[in-house]
Amino acid sequence: MNTEKTRCLIIGSGPAGYTAAIYTSRANLSPVLYEGIQPGGQLTTTSEIENFPGYPQGISGTEMMEDLKKQALRFGADIRNGIVTAVDLSKAPYKITLDSGNIIETETLIIATGASAKYLGLPDEAKYAGMGVSACATCDGFFYRKKVVAVVGGGDTACEEAVYLAGLASKVYLIVRKPFLRASQIMQDRVLNDPKIEVLFEHNTLGLFGDNGVEGAFLVKRKGEPDEEKVTIAIDGFFLAIGHHPNSGVFKGWLELDPQGYIKVMPGTPKTNIPGVFAAGDVADPNYRQAITAAGTGCMAAIEVERYLSSICK
Repeated sequence: MNTEKTRCLIIGSGPAGYTAAIYTSRANLSPVLYEGIQPGGQLTTTSEIENFPGYPQGISGTEMMEDLKKQALRFGADIRNGIVTAVDLSKAPYKITLDSGNIIETETLIIATGASAKYLGLPDEAKYAGMGVSACATCDGFFYRKKVVAVVGGGDTACEEAVYLAGLASKVYLIVRKPFLRASQIMQDRVLNDPKIEVLFEHNTLGLFGDNGVEGAFLVKRKGEPDEEKVTIAIDGFFLAIGHHPNSGVFKGWLELDPQGYIKVMPGTPKTNIPGVFAAGDVADPNYRQAITAAGTGCMAAIEVERYLSSICK
């Protein structure tokens, strides 16, 4: 077990983490960044980003994250593979334990760990993991070319994944618990106007079936109502797109979290309840959760790190 010291440690590698690395590197703070369990963050599972300024033709999430990483490396950021398993934020320097067993002692910490996909909690999701169940259409959609798939969810993510899969699959069911879509109007229009997508409003998933993989899903329509109806659909793939939960568990007990687990920050800042510890991106954002807002808070966190270090050195 080795112990290393640094002035600035960044945990997470989405737009918030990489942007923080760019800014702290340019400020000559020599940041160390650990990419975490999903290098590049959630955007690496997004096929096409159309709403990030500066990309009029759009760009893939993976390509954008590679660009941000290269930019951070250009300015000298030390980007590493590794996962944080424990923290001690009782006093500075803060101690961060990695899955390798090594410990980083840091004067400042930027948390940009993002959020992870939610699952329904059905036993069949685990049973068929890697055998037809997925939380990433752009990762696994290729395997369902000309097949029938289902997407669960009614927001922008679900609609985006349904549209993406419609470009590959022969048919896409969009299973929506409510009698309406929560997605933005442009995404609703794309879904409702796509002949390959069939929206199943007021349907809940009860389970999946199949011998060597997913072959179908058991649904219930208008659950709990007098006209409740059991429905069975034949599918080859089952995609979850029902939201995310913040990756903040390792910080529980140290940082203030809201009831959903998002890290609380002082309004208009990335400051947490501990001096020198900042949160950026989706791990602290239950409202917007966009690449552009994540990048913005990464910039804010980096600037606050510089100010904090200057203040304690006086």
